[in-house]
Amino acid sequence: MATQRAEQGHMLIGQSGGPTAVINASLVGAIHEAQRLDAVQGIYGALNGIEGALQRRIIDLRRESAATLDALLNTPSAALGSCRYKLQPDDPARAVNLMRELGIRYFLYIGGNDSADTAHRIAQAAAEMQYELRVVGIPKTIDNDLPLTDHCPGYGSAARFIAAAVMDSARCTEALPGHYPVKIIEVMGRYAGWLAGAAALGQRTPDDAPHLIYVPERPFDPAQFVQQVRATVRRRGYCVIVVSEHLADAQGRQIGEAQAQGQDAFGHTLVEGVAQTLVDLVKTELGLRARFDKPGDEQRMATAHISRTDRDEAYLAGRMAMRYAVRGVTDKMVTLVRARGPRYACETGLADLASIANSQQLLPPAYLNADGTGMTPAFLAYARPLIGDPLPEHATLRGERLA
Repeated sequence: MATQRAEQGHMLIGQSGGPTAVINASLVGAIHEAQRLDAVQGIYGALNGIEGALQRRIIDLRRESAATLDALLNTPSAALGSCRYKLQPDDPARAVNLMRELGIRYFLYIGGNDSADTAHRIAQAAAEMQYELRVVGIPKTIDNDLPLTDHCPGYGSAARFIAAAVMDSARCTEALPGHYPVKIIEVMGRYAGWLAGAAALGQRTPDDAPHLIYVPERPFDPAQFVQQVRATVRRRGYCVIVVSEHLADAQGRQIGEAQAQGQDAFGHTLVEGVAQTLVDLVKTELGLRARFDKPGDEQRMATAHISRTDRDEAYLAGRMAMRYAVRGVTDKMVTLVRARGPRYACETGLADLASIANSQQLLPPAYLNADGTGMTPAFLAYARPLIGDPLPEHATLRGERLA
């Protein structure tokens, strides 16, 4: 990579989108790298992302203690505050003018698909306005759906949470199968099934829960669902099911759309009620008692389930974003690149923000089994290194009866 002369100036960093368990590790990585670089003078943080920056809500991160930054490495959610703000037509120029006024030469933005769009538009505006501003995105999303990167910081920890939560919840259903023989666990993931698929990481035998996994990449067939649940209950005595929060039928109709809660700033439908809809379907069509679990925000940021691999890679992405920016890189996002070889290792690369913005990487067909209700060994090999330490081993009694 060609290296340009480092431009003296200040750095501004912001966080955007849904917070995760390791988004602050990326923030700390960028700050640590900025502290050691002579080209970086002030180190500023935008409160609540670009929305806060446009309102001039900016803090001096050089005033934070080393102890605070170290503690942030294991602190969930977004320390700077986040936002879901879609830039209005005049916002990119406003942002560039603000940065020119404050002497900011480096703008780092931590986020997912929509945040990449924000960063790209600001980079474009800076180029059009002939202001030397280096804009670099730092990936973040539990959805794991950013293209051009092997995986996304935040996913490994959320995947670890889901795998462990499904293992635990399944034990409850197994213990009282006559009480509620069908358990449905609804997980996040918008339109990609990476997080739902992670539930399979806790399986030790083919009969282990989850028995069925439904992801957005396959059209949902209610009649087939009923048949598969019936067959599982007959075989096992109970059925544990994991579903993504967004499922659609062959015509593209969202399951649970009757409970839709409108749209966010980027036009994404806020659907609620997928699990409840399927519980009602089980009760109506099979006459079985069913209930659902919906972990909610815990899956994003449960401190107890932080993957050390995920945290370390989030930190690395933040450091490298700052390093790339000083080298002259702009309008790019840091990517995670899986190194070749039998042992898991990860390096960083770069991708155009324009190629990341508003795009999604869905589960490859090779990661789903033939009927689309389970994960293949290829997926398990992909995802297992990302969750860090091995999951807990649950014991099962031998069950030898008295003669």
